[in-house]
Amino acid sequence: MLLKGSCHCQSVNFEVESYTPYPFMRCYCSICRKTAGGGGYAINIMGQAETLKVNGMNHVQVYHAILGKDKHGKPKTSTGRRHFCKHCGSYLWIFDPSWKEWVYPFASAIDTPLPKPPERIHMMLDFAASWCEIPTGKNQIHFARYPEESIEEWHKRHGLYDEQV
Repeated sequence: MLLKGSCHCQSVNFEVESYTPYPFMRCYCSICRKTAGGGGYAINIMGQAETLKVNGMNHVQVYHAILGKDKHGKPKTSTGRRHFCKHCGSYLWIFDPSWKEWVYPFASAIDTPLPKPPERIHMMLDFAASWCEIPTGKNQIHFARYPEESIEEWHKRHGLYDEQV
């Protein structure tokens, strides 16, 4: 599926091919919660990095999340590169050189209508804000940290993996 996305001010537009386009996983870690907006979580989709095309890259800035401090008190940063618009602050995608073949657009930046997932995974709940309401009930699955299942495995299990990309 071709995903098209943009920032709020339209300075940046991008597209990427994805065979895992269902926005099913909500991450409540402090990095996602604080960088993605006011909902208390972020939703990332996986796309093929080699297909990422960006118009307006000169308007994009990169943030490396701070993971803590080393023994000398200096910040330790993530290898993940969180790309955002330097004008309006919209978060666009994450790229991590540890997984060079993938790019992870924020579902909130995607303009293409996305398919509705049959279930939702809520992960990193150990780090959720106390005010954040975590949905419960049918088709709501919870993890204190990371689930064992990958984005690709989840799509395959539900018969939603699109190998035509």
